[in-house]
Amino acid sequence: MKFFNPKDIARPGSKYSHGALVSTIGTRLIAAGQVGVAPDGTLEQGFEAQSRRAWSNLFAVLAGAGMNKTNLIKVTVFVTQPDVTAAYRAIRDEVMEGHMPPMTYIVCAGLAAPGMLVEIEGEAMQEPQRVRGQGSER
Repeated sequence: MKFFNPKDIARPGSKYSHGALVSTIGTRLIAAGQVGVAPDGTLEQGFEAQSRRAWSNLFAVLAGAGMNKTNLIKVTVFVTQPDVTAAYRAIRDEVMEGHMPPMTYIVCAGLAAPGMLVEIEGEAMQEPQRVRGQGSER
C-alpha cells in the first residue's frame, strides 16, 4: 500500500493523504461507523471522550480482523459540531501515530441518536502473508 499526494493539486490541509494505492490481492475490511459508546452501552460524555472511544472502537474492529491502524486505507469522520475541528485533529494525530491514509471530515446535522457527537468509519486492507513452501522457492 502506498499513500500519495499528487503535485498537481493543493497539499492536504492536515495530516492525511489525498490517495492510496492498494494491491487487489489481500483482505479488505469495511468497518461500520463507530461512535463514542463504551462496551457496556453507555455513551461517553463530551466530544473528546466520544472521539477517543470511537477511535478505540474502530481499532477494536481492526483487531478483530487481525489488523491494526496501519492497515487503514480510508477513514471518514462525521461530527455534529462545526467548531471541533482542531480538537478532532489533535486526537486523530495522537491516536494515528503518524499513519496518514486518505480521510474525509464531514460536519452533519446529527447522528443515529441524540447526544452522539462523532462517528468514525474506516476501510482497511491487509496484504496476504506469504506461506512458507509456496511460490517459486525450490
